[in-house]
Amino acid sequence: MHTDPQQAYLDANHLLAAGDYAGAEACYLQALALQPWHVAARANLGYLKEQQGATAEAEFHYRQAIALVPDHAQLHQNLGALLFKEKRLAESEASLRTAAELTPDAPTAWSQLGAVLVCLHREPEGEACYRQALALDPTHARTRFNLSYLLLRQARFEEGWRMLDARWQFDHFPLSFDRPFWDGESLEGKSIVLGLEAGHGDMIHFCRYAGMLKQRGAARVDVVCHPGLQRLLETLDGVDRVHALGEALPGGWDYWTRPMRLPGLFGTEMATIPSATPYLHAQPASVARWRDVLRGAGLDSGLRVGLVWRGNANFENDADRSLPSLLALAPLGEAVAASPRAVHFVSLQKGAGEAEALAPPAGMHVHPLASRLDDFAETAALVANLDLVISVDTAVAHLAGALGKPCWLLLPDYRCDWRWMAEREDTPWYPSMRLFRQPRGAGWAPVIASVADALAGLAAGQSR
Repeated sequence: MHTDPQQAYLDANHLLAAGDYAGAEACYLQALALQPWHVAARANLGYLKEQQGATAEAEFHYRQAIALVPDHAQLHQNLGALLFKEKRLAESEASLRTAAELTPDAPTAWSQLGAVLVCLHREPEGEACYRQALALDPTHARTRFNLSYLLLRQARFEEGWRMLDARWQFDHFPLSFDRPFWDGESLEGKSIVLGLEAGHGDMIHFCRYAGMLKQRGAARVDVVCHPGLQRLLETLDGVDRVHALGEALPGGWDYWTRPMRLPGLFGTEMATIPSATPYLHAQPASVARWRDVLRGAGLDSGLRVGLVWRGNANFENDADRSLPSLLALAPLGEAVAASPRAVHFVSLQKGAGEAEALAPPAGMHVHPLASRLDDFAETAALVANLDLVISVDTAVAHLAGALGKPCWLLLPDYRCDWRWMAEREDTPWYPSMRLFRQPRGAGWAPVIASVADALAGLAAGQSR
């Protein structure tokens, strides 16, 4: 038991740094019992509770600390960031604006304020905050990355691609090479390898640029990807060899790059987006095998519709871009129940939510085939046998687009990804894709209703 509040505070800091949250909390509480106005102990206890996910307790401690020291900018910034994660955007704006006013020369406060304003659809104000942060620190990586999303969503590509490159300074990339980054030098007679992107969807999206490297004169273009993408990416035009992460790599390349850097290096603008599809292909033998599977399941006639309702739970914005469950798609079954043309739903859902296909909404039969999909090549072969894919924003949507398969993409309003831009119902990246967007603040219900109406029309023989 401590008798000195400062020593209790210092011991708590050491325990927190060592990952002993319980011990640290006990020491912070001892410090506060001895000295209730110990601001640093109160603030750090708030941080500790935030790391534990106890956001209500974290907020309490931050506000208590702010009451003791109202002009402490970092405390307002911490509270604002916490409220941002809780989507309490107006309150977050107020806290972060206070932080920026108290420390106008702190780029992080301006950057965080800008992010909140952008999420409030006040993009000009958000951009002004980003610009202020960069005026203070032109190398501030998080600000450059945040600004890239705003610029790319607005099709301001030249600066947007340049800013997007800041992501490597804080994103986790599982692979790099001891070779020079390719920055547009001549590739005549040279070899280059594309290192993997962290997201499968990103890899599928940007691998389309591999063939353009060959057109620049590269003698050898290799790709490194996650194992589940290897067989699929082997169908990519212009690629000599595809290596799976974890296998021994041959090395010997002259350059390397990440796929998401290529749009900027090729000077991609709206008019020059490489939109020709398909650029990935299903393997014929697998397509034939899945054709037999569907025929055996009685799906040899009617409309065959693949469904994906959940994305990767580890993605930072997955709670917004994923549906809560398969039950949310019940209106689709209701819309086609009386259709003269049979509509067959096929689950393409892997991982979280996969088992929901075994207990679909009442009156909506979903064929649970996803458990038989070992990699993206198998998924591509199944998708090749479908008429339509309906998906949230995840890798299967990119796959359908890359295959040239009709895909209806369900998009959130909150923090929608830059590549789908704003207000469009189509995308220049995938000509076969149609976008269904959440109205502002209205959630998924109107999106599903629109999709249900469109599906009923398609089942009745109308155009997509």
